[in-house]
Amino acid sequence: MTSPPPAPGPAHDPRRRSAAGCTPSDQPDEAHQAPPGADEATVRAVGALTAALEVAEEARGMLYAFHRLTGRADNELADALDQLDAAGHPELADQVRAELHGRNVIQGRWTFQVVEDYDDSYWQVFRHWERTVRDELLAGRRHVHEAAMKERNRTRGLAGHEARPPDPAG
Repeated sequence: MTSPPPAPGPAHDPRRRSAAGCTPSDQPDEAHQAPPGADEATVRAVGALTAALEVAEEARGMLYAFHRLTGRADNELADALDQLDAAGHPELADQVRAELHGRNVIQGRWTFQVVEDYDDSYWQVFRHWERTVRDELLAGRRHVHEAAMKERNRTRGLAGHEARPPDPAG
């Protein structure tokens, strides 16, 4: 009894066709190719730095969600306290209002101040260094690592696997 041959890896997959013989429109655009002199390790390292920035971007989005949800909670609290007052409990409503409504979420800060501090002291610095490294090592080109990954994974010539969008000029 013989075992089946191993499944072909991406480099040996018969569905994959080499870039040779592909039309220029089925090649990645220059803006997503490594510039001359950029080796694969550099492309991977810059890609990892960009991926780290993307995590910081996601955290920033969550921070803005925290900011908006906290503001919404404070507004809904005000409405609830008005209802508590109208229901005949004005002293309790006033106590909660004095202690909780408009309270800082972090010592001395509302959420807008937290967002501003994150943006100014971390996010902008992170963006600056990601861009600086990308400019210096990849001629400012973005997503070069991902574009190379796309080229390794796509099936050339198959609909839905094009290298780039169609040229609008036709």
